[in-house]
Amino acid sequence: MANFNISEIKGVIPALLTPFTAEEELDEKGLRALVSHLIGVGVHGLYIVGSTGEGFLMSQDERKKAVEIVMDEVKGKIPVIVHVGAISTKLSKDLTVHAYESGADAISSVPPFYYKFSEEQIIGFYTDLAEASPLPMIIYNIPLAGLMGYGTLVKLAKIPGVKGIKYTSTTHFEITQLKSDIGPDFMVYSGADEMALSGLLAGSDGIIGSTYNAIPDTFLAIYDAFVKGDIEKANNVMKQGVEVIMQMLKYGSLMSLLKAINRWIGVPAGYARKPFSNFTEAEEASIRKDFIALKKRLSLTDVKFIDTLEKNEA
Repeated sequence: MANFNISEIKGVIPALLTPFTAEEELDEKGLRALVSHLIGVGVHGLYIVGSTGEGFLMSQDERKKAVEIVMDEVKGKIPVIVHVGAISTKLSKDLTVHAYESGADAISSVPPFYYKFSEEQIIGFYTDLAEASPLPMIIYNIPLAGLMGYGTLVKLAKIPGVKGIKYTSTTHFEITQLKSDIGPDFMVYSGADEMALSGLLAGSDGIIGSTYNAIPDTFLAIYDAFVKGDIEKANNVMKQGVEVIMQMLKYGSLMSLLKAINRWIGVPAGYARKPFSNFTEAEEASIRKDFIALKKRLSLTDVKFIDTLEKNEA
């Protein structure tokens, strides 16, 4: 059974990586270590087996196994949102039922993608998933799966069981509109890492992001300052976070990099699964130097993993 009500799922929520071994097998030890680490630094929830979690590169059984491992490691300490998206409604419903039986607090899904599904078919997809379990459904608007129009989002919010949206887009004025048109109890999670503070200022209840796996401290500092009303501090930390994210994006394989960063600080987050590529030891050494140089050049103060790198490289 779920441990948290949807209204309690707020704050900084990493879109969790899924560690794989160098042989591309699901790495249970690494997954447990990453979950334990993130809980330890104070994140407010986890969003699992989504795009960042390489869920679309995993079999149905692997996705279920990952959910079971995470739920066992979390032990009800923080809320867990399980991404159940697939092109097939049948597969997504199967994952939805499993998430419910595993004790998840909410489910989420991208719309069915690749084929150009009609609005009616997309609404039918979410209706079927919402009816498959008692868990609250968080719809997911993201460019990778094809952004849904504002009118479609409002229609989806009327489906019984749909209680929120993961909104990964730069048009943050729509977050304010959603709260106004649907109601304040409809949960909105801002999903653009570089615009976390903007999302919070627009009215989002929480922020969900990939880079939170590597720089959770940065986003926790942003959220804490925002909640306390210290917008100037939140903005200053956000600026540092953007600089680090822009540096991260230079290397081409974000999931591989986020896993490497965790390995560098002692969290065995494993490797990415092909067709993603992983970095060589020489490439990793060069990247570490880049981050240390970035810290010195910009006088970064709120990025703990770079502090660790600096100490280790000294």
